[in-house]
Amino acid sequence: MTIAISLPNPEKLIWWTDHLGALLPEHEVLAAADITRPKEVTYAVVWQPPAGLLSSYPNLRATISIGAGIDHVAADPDYPAAIPVVKTIGPDMTQRMCEYVALHVLRLHRHLPDLQDAQRRGAWHQIVTPTAPNRKVGVLGQGHLGRHAALTLRGLGFDVAGWSRSGAAPDGIDGYDGGALDAFLARNDIFVCLLPLTPDTRGILCADAFAKMPKGASIINAARGAHLVEDDLLAALETGQIAQATLDVFNTEPLPEAHAFWSHPNVLITPHVASLIDPVSGGEVIAANIRTLDAGEVPDALTHVGRGY
Repeated sequence: MTIAISLPNPEKLIWWTDHLGALLPEHEVLAAADITRPKEVTYAVVWQPPAGLLSSYPNLRATISIGAGIDHVAADPDYPAAIPVVKTIGPDMTQRMCEYVALHVLRLHRHLPDLQDAQRRGAWHQIVTPTAPNRKVGVLGQGHLGRHAALTLRGLGFDVAGWSRSGAAPDGIDGYDGGALDAFLARNDIFVCLLPLTPDTRGILCADAFAKMPKGASIINAARGAHLVEDDLLAALETGQIAQATLDVFNTEPLPEAHAFWSHPNVLITPHVASLIDPVSGGEVIAANIRTLDAGEVPDALTHVGRGY
């Protein structure tokens, strides 16, 4: 049985191929470009695969996403809907996302951008901030990563609410369902987007949403670039409706050199590193999921395109 590996970064492709090959010696693990017998491919481990690649494997049993999202698989209109997709979710990835969210919520909560600006101006500018229980933080998305991020923030003392289609949220987190989005937007000072990318959530961070937030709210997007309407954010930053934005994901990656976000004083850019998966931590999870599939069992993170990704 052959496992095909496909990633856009050549160096990471070699790293993943070599590492998974060592973890799964019972399989032949090859870069997709090196496969000459596509009928022998039973699994594909991918991130942003080329259109048509996965449908070219007639005996594909499952696709494994190198990440918690599967929108990059669902983007291929020829992807066989009957073939399941397994998300890669593990303790290291969850920990990294929780660290990222806590770091940047605290940065915004304690007005670090204003203090850094004061330093550049040589100004002794003391800012009194409320304590965490008096700061309302909203987490958009209550899947695996969203729930853990919300609980991390709650553990720091923040007044946390979660928004999801069902409204389900962990104990101690105020849950808002799909019909209560306006109330959720009006409630919070800092927003963290950890939503799956679906037709319903694409462009959800837009002018209409920003207008319903308290003036001077801040946003953190660590989900997908397509959740954000970039021109709407720039307009909201210009008026002060949105005070600060921390962005880890973008519609085009890498972010083009001429993009306005690079030089904007109220935007912090991180290069899609919030929960970056490497072969050492992610490989163990993927290898375990493939062995579960080999045994005829169903991994916990198995889903299908169109089922909410």
